[in-house]
Amino acid sequence: MTSLIILAAEEKSAEVTNWAGRIGWVVGLALFVAFVYWLMRQGWKWRGSLQSDLPALPAVPEPGAPVTLELSGRYHGSTTAGQWLDRIVAQGLGARSRAELTLTDEGLTVLRPGADDFFVPAAALRGARLDKGIAGKVLAEGGLLVVTWEHGGRLLDSGFRSDRAAEHAAWVEAINRMNQATTTKEGTAR
Repeated sequence: MTSLIILAAEEKSAEVTNWAGRIGWVVGLALFVAFVYWLMRQGWKWRGSLQSDLPALPAVPEPGAPVTLELSGRYHGSTTAGQWLDRIVAQGLGARSRAELTLTDEGLTVLRPGADDFFVPAAALRGARLDKGIAGKVLAEGGLLVVTWEHGGRLLDSGFRSDRAAEHAAWVEAINRMNQATTTKEGTAR
């Protein structure tokens, strides 16, 4: 009986590894990933060239106006208004980053470390709402603050997520109130 166990153990051959085949697969996979990355990069550049008619963003003004609201969180990108998947990448608006938002009577200041800061004048603000998604980011219903503004003859939606989501409602109310006041002033001035 012990001789049978010894024979069974001896009949097993050593495993053979085909290193050339494995290296070939790894190199092939790495080339495929690099090719997909290159295609994505080309698509980003192509989208930027299609949107090259978007003018430069207004510079951030010097602080001075009384602050209405402040928010610390993330900037998730901008899209064409009403088309939550049509990402705007021109003028650096496609770069996701941390953001510090400040709302004053002059407008909305967006400070982004590692990306270009920008300013939305009060006259360009068209409204704000709570939404669940913008290109590249989907959250629970009402988890995203979306600010609609006009720049270069285009309506844009910019998505923000506060570190404290409970602040979103106050921002929607303040921006919509500001928009109504601006619209009323423009209507009486005519």
